Amino acid sequence: MARLLLLFLPGLVAICAVHGIFMDRLASKKLCADDECVYTISLARAQEDYNAPDCRFINVKKGQRIYVYSKLVKENEAGEFWAGSVYGNQSEDEMGTVGYFPSNLVQEQHVYQEATKEVPTTDIDFFCE
Repeated sequence: MARLLLLFLPGLVAICAVHGIFMDRLASKKLCADDECVYTISLARAQEDYNAPDCRFINVKKGQRIYVYSKLVKENEAGEFWAGSVYGNQSEDEMGTVGYFPSNLVQEQHVYQEATKEVPTTDIDFFCE
């Protein structure tokens, strides 16, 4: 399925054809280190393996390091998920891919900035190519 995606960056507007699907939102708000959610919150280490149930999530192996970029605000009975990307040699096929994983899967090793900015999630937060 092809969709047009509009990206608005300061001084730039880009329109591109995108193949993918917008998945259901896991939450309506997320916590970030800054208003645009571009700064890394922390570096965490996986305590166990995790197999992604769908394209919104990332596969994680025990011991892998993950850069954390945002933390979804838990709603109702939903699980608590963070967004991040795997870091390290063990996962070259996964490196750079940002996705969600259960927060109880990891232990934060180093906090770079506190996640104090609450911002609304958008459809692009749950877009799958």
